[in-house]
Amino acid sequence: MPDTKPDLCVLIPFFNEAGNVLPVIKEVMTALDGLCVQVIAVNDASTDATGEELAEAAARWPERVTIKTHVERAGKSAALFTGLKYVRAEWVQLLDGDGQNDPADTRRVWDAHFTKSEFDHLKIGGQPVRLGLIAGKRTSRNDSGFKWVQSRLANGVRGFLLGDNVRDSGCGWKLIRTDAFRELPYFAAMHRFLPALVKRAGWAVIEEPVNDRPRQHGQSKYGFFGRLGAGVFDLFGVFWLVQRGQHGVAKEWLEEQAQEKD
Repeated sequence: MPDTKPDLCVLIPFFNEAGNVLPVIKEVMTALDGLCVQVIAVNDASTDATGEELAEAAARWPERVTIKTHVERAGKSAALFTGLKYVRAEWVQLLDGDGQNDPADTRRVWDAHFTKSEFDHLKIGGQPVRLGLIAGKRTSRNDSGFKWVQSRLANGVRGFLLGDNVRDSGCGWKLIRTDAFRELPYFAAMHRFLPALVKRAGWAVIEEPVNDRPRQHGQSKYGFFGRLGAGVFDLFGVFWLVQRGQHGVAKEWLEEQAQEKD
């Protein structure tokens, strides 16, 4: 593994997820068996037994699991960018550390499409476009009715303002091209706006239906008022950013994509 470029990287941020760590990583290993997988787990300065469980995971799968630990809590977006520095695969699967995302969806998408390279040659508006992000769209929700209403409202407002054409931007399951991820501007809570930011950078974004499961251990880290305040502030910041223009697309780049397809 150290000398081999992985087929896929799985990046998982953890904050106070004791009890979920080993089941989540073990499930990733089982679902993606047969692939060369790099797992990067980022401990966002947890205060429970998350660190000990991550150390146990690294000891159990020393060739595959890499642990990075923040010296103080920095948030999910910061954890994702910390892990991104160590990614060696062309694609990165983002999963939440609470176990609600299903790694079986990753295997299904990979087996159905990536072995055929279909996603590398999409056409949008008659032009070949390289895919930057596959955003999960939860087919069912295991949150309370109040959280479901919050999510529907937030997704509706976000989609109206940003035009990202994604109906479930809050879903933690996202399969993103490493090059596209590294082009994005960093700011706190930017993980909530990945579809809009990836589109702004000139990459294609599509949705894939995925499973949503109940949390087995611990509790949600997102309260209503904290989510609302930060979300509204960040939403208008991203709206401003999107309105300021997108990246240019070179004619030669499109020709290269057409030649690769042929």
